[in-house]
Amino acid sequence: MPLSRPSLKQVTSLLNKLYPLKYADNSWDNTGLLIDASVASSNEKPRLLLAIDLTEAVAQEAIDQKCNVIVAYHPFLFRKFNRISPETNPQQRTLVKLLQHEISVYSPHTAVDAAAGGVNDWLVEGVSKGSEFTSEVIIRDESNVEGVGMGRLVTLKSPVSILEIVSRIKVSLDLDHVQLGTRNINQMVSTIAICAGSGSSVFSGVDADCYYTGELSHHEQLAYVEQDKSLVICGHSNTERGFLSVMAAKIAENVHELETGADSILVSKTDCSPFQTV
Repeated sequence: MPLSRPSLKQVTSLLNKLYPLKYADNSWDNTGLLIDASVASSNEKPRLLLAIDLTEAVAQEAIDQKCNVIVAYHPFLFRKFNRISPETNPQQRTLVKLLQHEISVYSPHTAVDAAAGGVNDWLVEGVSKGSEFTSEVIIRDESNVEGVGMGRLVTLKSPVSILEIVSRIKVSLDLDHVQLGTRNINQMVSTIAICAGSGSSVFSGVDADCYYTGELSHHEQLAYVEQDKSLVICGHSNTERGFLSVMAAKIAENVHELETGADSILVSKTDCSPFQTV
């Protein structure tokens, strides 16, 4: 079941080609190959499982589906630890289980956020659907590559109502509910600041009519609304999970580089937000 080192290298090389790790915010993020369970020699073909969060359920799904690589958007190894206690720590229990089943783990995280055609551009497509618009990067990457960087600022040619913005977001993210912060339910919106996950640092100093993200702190939310801005808050991973199918399709388009079939690129069915509306 484990991949050979050359085969795993093919997988990581393709992922890095699609979402270059040099674009990630490596000042704090932990991206790349987090678990290398490859062996010197193996005839196994790559079989990938894509997820946002590598939970115990996702790890078991990978085992059940006979996958040998998990592409976990969020790095599940983030904080350093000095001892391994799988009986009391679910994350470490998952780590041990993956090693026992020789499953490698790769995390692209903010490389996907920054990349042209990445998750933020996907959010742009959803919220601007039906409108003429322009989009620019909020924080340009130091590589200065066009379209690469954190966050997006969308300018609509013709303003639309905040309720129409909400409707578009709910459709694109496949959500029944989002949180709307506004002092004017009839507000017309021309500019939208966008950041997958948490927009806190990305939105700093950015002026827009509407801020669309997964989460902001309570005081940040208050500050924006007090300035007569609108907020659409969707839940951190809800702004990311729908992109997995796009990522899977992009990998499948290049599957010849992995010497496997498109049916070996799977999107997790157990990966989900830890929250539900009740």
